[in-house]
Amino acid sequence: MLASRIVSFLRQWRPAAWTFYLTISLVTFGGCATLGSDTQSSVLAAKNRVAPAMVHIRPVKEVFIAGQRREIPTIGSGFIISRDGYMVTNEHVAGDSSVVWCVLSDNTEIEARVVGADPDTDIAVLKVETDALLPHVTFGRSDTLESGQMVMALGSPHGLARSVSLGIISVPDRYLGDIGVMAAPYNNWIQTDAAINPGNSGGPLINLRGEVVGVNSRVLSGAENVGFAIPIDIAREAIEAIIEEGRVRRSWLGLQFQEMAARTDDPSARGVVIADVSPLSPAQEAGVRPGDLLLQINEKVVDARFEEDLPYVRKAVADLPIGETVALHLMRGGEPVEVTLQTEEKVATKGGQVEFSAWGFTAAEMTPELARRAQMTERTGVLVSGSMPGGIAAQAGLDQGDIILKMDDMPMHTLAEFSHAYQQRVESQQRLVMLFVRRGAVTRFVLLDTKTPDTDTLEKETLDYVD
Repeated sequence: MLASRIVSFLRQWRPAAWTFYLTISLVTFGGCATLGSDTQSSVLAAKNRVAPAMVHIRPVKEVFIAGQRREIPTIGSGFIISRDGYMVTNEHVAGDSSVVWCVLSDNTEIEARVVGADPDTDIAVLKVETDALLPHVTFGRSDTLESGQMVMALGSPHGLARSVSLGIISVPDRYLGDIGVMAAPYNNWIQTDAAINPGNSGGPLINLRGEVVGVNSRVLSGAENVGFAIPIDIAREAIEAIIEEGRVRRSWLGLQFQEMAARTDDPSARGVVIADVSPLSPAQEAGVRPGDLLLQINEKVVDARFEEDLPYVRKAVADLPIGETVALHLMRGGEPVEVTLQTEEKVATKGGQVEFSAWGFTAAEMTPELARRAQMTERTGVLVSGSMPGGIAAQAGLDQGDIILKMDDMPMHTLAEFSHAYQQRVESQQRLVMLFVRRGAVTRFVLLDTKTPDTDTLEKETLDYVD
């Protein structure tokens, strides 16, 4: 109705008015018609340069639910970085996968192996074996990105392979903190309004020269056109380390940092606040205290006035040589303090899991982070990550979150020790097994009767749980 009125009105005026109307229509409704010819050419050239190296990824993920190991198919994106078949995707896409299938741009489907993955940067490297020389991308730089710069996100949103979205860099260094399972302690994020959706994860964010400047990774739940990519400068370091050693090695001191603005409104104050010191860490043993101000690491000055400065401080610690003696220059109560300590290698924040199917539960390796959260004085035991309803463990009272410290009075220090002891008892058909567990702040005994429970009862309880 509105359009017909506009047309009727314009017919009463000179033909020049039609030209004005058509121009406004193209600008308002024409979408990419508003792009200049040079920009349009750059967009197409950049897309065509990267598209042959795009990969549609279909991993089969290993998950542990209700005390059972299961495999579920997922989708994601990736891109080829070398002619001999190295590929990049996200750790949350390909990590913990039993198999990874890759569909190349020519629709060839090939199985890839996971070379390694780094949860702290959410980067995983895959490798396919093929006699053909594969097309590959070119890396750009992320430290020169500016707000307003045009970029494209490529990938398989919701499984729709070969998709391209166009937008701009909203913020080149957005701080998101440690939110959810995809925390990024060592980098800020590239925020873009180029559409990133589930399935885009692991795909490249490229500039108009067709260079990869980021790896698509996250979206802001409930928002439209607010996506985040890992800066390629950070990703490249992780990629190179994984290809060389299969993992990324970092130093650890056991320090948790907080920005200076949380402690003082003095803009001239320098340093970074030590908010917490992990038990059994090099920093604790050296006498570092919560509330100390860290000013220097060896000769390197550190300063975090605001939250977005924290990743650079964490990375300064992580980049220290493992096993090296370092000097921390602190300020404590207005007095300078210097302590020396030896760095340790940072271990995984999440431990590997194993299913103990005969007893009906799953357990995870205790990590320093898990031990710290459990307020344990040492990293020992295994963490029960799930208990199958109706199973032997559940009937005995073993529950998710319990920490198994002993089996038949034998200390269990690692998941490997527990797995070995479990296998011995299964093979010998030992009926009664005594576990000594910690639940919260108390310890208790759990007696497992390994005689197979009634099948009908087990199946009914499992079905009731699933429903």
